[in-house]
Amino acid sequence: MARTLIIIGVVLIALGLLWPWLQKLGLGRLPGDILIQKEHSTFYIPLTTSIVVSIVLSLLFWFFRK
Repeated sequence: MARTLIIIGVVLIALGLLWPWLQKLGLGRLPGDILIQKEHSTFYIPLTTSIVVSIVLSLLFWFFRK
């Protein structure tokens, strides 16, 4: 359990440090992501981005499990 928490922490730190470069990939602005802007609020549903990230993570976990 401790090892898993450490790995998750390291991954989150790495993502935080790499965030400026990750934004340039266009994640969060893909076709299929839903953006609803009203007068005083904004609601964002990153549907396509979530699917792409899920597929990539699933492939990585599958690859490292073998």
